[in-house]
Amino acid sequence: MKNIAILGSTGSIGTQTLEIVRNHPDLRVVALAAGRSVEKMEEQIREFHPLKACMWSGQAAADLRARVADLEVEILAGMDGLLEIAVLPQSQVLVTAIVGMIGIRPTIAAIEAGKDIALANKETLVTAGHIIMPLAERQGVEILPVDSEHSAIFQSLNGELAGRSGRRSALYREIGIEKILLTASGGPFRGKTKKELENMCARDALKHPNWTMGHKVTIDSSTLVNKGLEVMEAKWLFGVELDRIQVVVHPQSIIHSAVQYEDGAIIAQMGVPDMKLPIQYALFYPGRRPMAGRRVDLFELGQLTFERPDTETFPGLALAYRAAQAGGSMPTVYNAANEKAVELFLKGELSYPGIARLIEEAMERHKVIADPTVAEILDTEQETYGYLSDRQPGSGRRGRI
Repeated sequence: MKNIAILGSTGSIGTQTLEIVRNHPDLRVVALAAGRSVEKMEEQIREFHPLKACMWSGQAAADLRARVADLEVEILAGMDGLLEIAVLPQSQVLVTAIVGMIGIRPTIAAIEAGKDIALANKETLVTAGHIIMPLAERQGVEILPVDSEHSAIFQSLNGELAGRSGRRSALYREIGIEKILLTASGGPFRGKTKKELENMCARDALKHPNWTMGHKVTIDSSTLVNKGLEVMEAKWLFGVELDRIQVVVHPQSIIHSAVQYEDGAIIAQMGVPDMKLPIQYALFYPGRRPMAGRRVDLFELGQLTFERPDTETFPGLALAYRAAQAGGSMPTVYNAANEKAVELFLKGELSYPGIARLIEEAMERHKVIADPTVAEILDTEQETYGYLSDRQPGSGRRGRI
């Protein structure tokens, strides 16, 4: 029996994780956490019977506590609740599917408690990779990527690690990685011109051609900001320099990413675009389990195509490389500015091209902290939010920025 705790259980990754639990009786959910979705959390508690559950909102926690008063479950709230779930003695794996930088402190606490991390929270490594990865090595815990691209890279590296012993970061240096090929679908606006993007609204941006994801991640996919965050995440996960990470637009989303070795060989992971595969792989690593569902039919597929990303039309990716090269606190600014910009765009208060412009503006005004602590990372996030809230007061004039 493997016991897991899930942060972000009512979101896309969280609910798909629970689908996997339903199909594997040797997985047990001992704790759940979510934001404000009280009804969904109640349903999950009644089905999976966790020991503890947490709501980010105190009011939501009070509501949930009343709804499940007939059950033996402890209801927690806020950051204190997330931290308690992160270090729960009964769990072995923490699934970090929570959205945003609130995932940093629980992830650190779980690592310090010796838990393996099934990582679906990009912000944790983007903003605090310099803290997380060395800590995981010292504690001897696994960081198991759940993003489809990083899971694909992880799987493509595993064959080369067979028979080798030692810390994973050192082994990655030994096996001769020449380049990581990080694939991107191109999103719903692939091939559009700058002029065409000026009039795109949230409804247009949420029509992803291949993946079903939450609103924030879907918008990020359309701007290529999501790929920029994944570039930064890959740098920390696999210990490679930025110039060895190449983004490749692959519209079919069948090759989820690949590794090119110094002898020229490329090893890739392929599969249908379904997040349950990387989630299940992380939960049962190093083993594989049967999984029902559609398979790739190469005869039906016929061909796979690849393109260079259009960073002029979609500057979010180029800005990510700039932020990563600056390092320190700059990736936090990139991430926080994007979060605020996407929020404004979804409200109709910012034009689609304005997302990248706001990110660039926030980055240009920031003075980098070279080696930020967790407190400095969180302060930088709040400072960025504050600046952009003052800069864009919600006037509703979409074309202004």
